[in-house]
Amino acid sequence: MAHTELDLRERRIIEDKLNAKISISKIAAELGRHRSTIYRDIKRNFYTDGELPYLSGYYCVMAQRKAEARRARRRKLIRLPKLRMAVITQLKEGWSPEQIAGRLAFEGHAIRVSHETICAHVYSAEGQSEDLARYLPSRRKKRRPRYARRPRGQVFPPDRSIHQRPEYVNAHETFGDWEGDLMIFERAQGKMNVASLIERKTRFAVLFRNNDRSSNHFMRTLMDVMEPLPQPARKSITFDRGFEFRDWRKLKTGIGTESWFCDPQAPWQKGSVENLNKRARRYLPRDTQLAALSNRNMKAICDRLNGTPRKCLGWRTPTEAFREEMMKLR
Repeated sequence: MAHTELDLRERRIIEDKLNAKISISKIAAELGRHRSTIYRDIKRNFYTDGELPYLSGYYCVMAQRKAEARRARRRKLIRLPKLRMAVITQLKEGWSPEQIAGRLAFEGHAIRVSHETICAHVYSAEGQSEDLARYLPSRRKKRRPRYARRPRGQVFPPDRSIHQRPEYVNAHETFGDWEGDLMIFERAQGKMNVASLIERKTRFAVLFRNNDRSSNHFMRTLMDVMEPLPQPARKSITFDRGFEFRDWRKLKTGIGTESWFCDPQAPWQKGSVENLNKRARRYLPRDTQLAALSNRNMKAICDRLNGTPRKCLGWRTPTEAFREEMMKLR
């Protein structure tokens, strides 16, 4: 297992538990840490006030700052200014971190640095203050250490594959199984997008504005939208493998809804919502000013889509079919 240092959340818990006179062993057990880790952090980051002894103690924010300062001193590109300047010069020349590290090794320099260390410096507070990320061949908003990254296969495990989905869901036989997607708009709209949901049996559509593409924000909003429905009406949702859906586990713990995922690069496997998106584009083209869309506007679009007769429903409307299924649940 990769080594991970205590973070601010854990240090806040330590401070609260110490103030509550809870033993170190119990604090360690709650955090899933060895008690020596807790003892060491308290000892290293304990604040001592020489003038006002009663103010001495363990404070989480101060402990976090002390730990970050020690970590910065350990970093090679902070301790060695000449090496840092040489790396930055090559970055500005268009070299990748891997090329810089490889060249240092090739030339036999006594002091070397790995490409991981260079990337970590680029995305550190010091690197961000110099906007070093703009010199990378490809950049991200932020970067996680290599050993902390989660392979996509773990984010969307095999047992959640669409091929493991019950056959009755595939056949559109039962009520309460949905498909979900995001409708993306022009870059000028920023992070705003529209989430689209469709119930597979009744073709009932739900559209709502989503102000942030982060998975955490999307899942919270989705749960708020779905929670008013009774549990049998929200049994499962099928998504593609976009990272907007990587917090899918929250649906099961939050509202009891299962999640299924299409194969990579196979959005056609959730054809109902893809078809919904095409029809919704008549009212929501890519240049739509999403900030100006009110909840009333979104509801009017949904009402129009759900009020249109569908051949697959025997020319009933999705609204009629959905109401019939909801009546059966009473």
